[in-house]
Amino acid sequence: GTVEMIVVRPDVDRRREVEKARIDEGQGVVGDNWQERGSSSTPDGSANRLAQVTLMNSRVVDAVAGDSSRWPLAGDQLYVDLDLSPEALPAGTRVRVGSAVLEVSDKPHTGCAKFASRYGREALRFVNTGLGREKRFRGINAFVVQSGDVATGDEISKVG
Repeated sequence: GTVEMIVVRPDVDRRREVEKARIDEGQGVVGDNWQERGSSSTPDGSANRLAQVTLMNSRVVDAVAGDSSRWPLAGDQLYVDLDLSPEALPAGTRVRVGSAVLEVSDKPHTGCAKFASRYGREALRFVNTGLGREKRFRGINAFVVQSGDVATGDEISKVG
C-alpha cells in the first residue's frame, strides 16, 4: 500500500495536512495532540497507547468525504491505500510506514458523533455496521514500535 495523506491534529478540531512527519515511540505523530488530549478509555485519562496512530483507507474516506480536502475531518493521521481488514492486518501485525514501524492494536476504531456531524449519519452507519465494521472501513488503531519518518507516497509493507 501507499501513504496518500498525512494529517497532524495540533489541537481539538484543528487539522494540518503535511507532506512529511516524524512518528515517535513516545509521542506518536510529532506535532499531533494525541498525548496531550488523553483518552476517556484509560483509567487515569492519559493517552491510550493502543490508539497512538490511526489509519483510514483512502478509498473509503474518499467515498464518504467526496473531496480530498475533506478527508482530514475524519480525524485520522494516516490515510492509506491499503486493505485494513482483519484478514489482511490482524491485531499484532507490524507494518513499515516509511522508516517507522507500527503494530496494529486490538482496540477497535469506530466512528463517533463528530464523524456523523461531519459526514452524515448514513456515512457513520456505512463505516460502523455490517460489512463496514467487518472490514474496518472506519480504520484501525496502531502504536509505534520503531520511530521513523513518513512522507506522502511512501510504501507500506508488512514486517516479518
